[in-house]
Amino acid sequence: MPDTRAIAQRSMQITWRDYITLCKPKVVLVMLITAAVGMFLALPGLPPLDKVLFGLIGIALASGSAAAVNHVMDRKIDENMARTKGRPLPQGKLTPQQAMLFAAVIGIAGIVMLVYLVNPLTAWLTVAALMGYAVVYTVWLKRATPQNIVIGGIAGAAPPLLGWTAITGSIEPDALLLVLIIFAWTPPHFWALCIARKADYEKAGIPMLPVTHGDEYTRLQILLYSLLMVSTTLFPYMTGMSGLFYLSVVMLLNIRFLYWNWRLWNRPAGAPMALFRYSINYIMLLFAALLVDHYLTGQLGS
Repeated sequence: MPDTRAIAQRSMQITWRDYITLCKPKVVLVMLITAAVGMFLALPGLPPLDKVLFGLIGIALASGSAAAVNHVMDRKIDENMARTKGRPLPQGKLTPQQAMLFAAVIGIAGIVMLVYLVNPLTAWLTVAALMGYAVVYTVWLKRATPQNIVIGGIAGAAPPLLGWTAITGSIEPDALLLVLIIFAWTPPHFWALCIARKADYEKAGIPMLPVTHGDEYTRLQILLYSLLMVSTTLFPYMTGMSGLFYLSVVMLLNIRFLYWNWRLWNRPAGAPMALFRYSINYIMLLFAALLVDHYLTGQLGS
């Protein structure tokens, strides 16, 4: 009998959009925003334009490569989840071999660009983050423990450090502080989505926290990590990295974040997705506030 899946795939027209989808462009965009802010915070003035341009392109290509590998490794899981079953691999638009070849090409291109046009430290840190997400998290942690997003979160928190090192060529405490903020933000951000998509994760057999420990325990963990996150977001002001503008903005953002925690705790319908969506706006606005404050403080101090 002919392979009906292969026949169906051949009948589909592969477009560039299918390959772009492999890169998870919305996720990569958030990563690039935080990386760009890390670049501009690294120096009192404006960073070199060539380092910014080649750094962001290299990080984007490497991040897209890791996302494509994630698509390949999770293709069986994605088939069982309403949120992901429309992706190119579950739909049969692309084969795993095509996706892996694409991932290899853009990943190698991104790392080579970082090595020769930015600096080797940024390239090696990017390789480490890529391997942490595409291999350690996707292949092992995601299927092994409900703490997967906590342990694997360090890879997703790396972009501002990569941006910083792209400009300075060194790892500095302020850059690590930016990593800490994203690391603390990741669990409440992702666990809110897990509560909303609990049935999908159960069906796919993935031990996300709501599946293994229940919604009530997950809500408590979201609250605790949110309080930890709020504490870390005060550090830039406490260490002198930022000024009153950032402090004012982040306090307002934190109040809103805790409000959605309170809503989630009271279990109204739609609260998990509302918190998840707000958390995306939250992290982008926080980094925007850091950037504005950096130059506003510099102007006031000059």
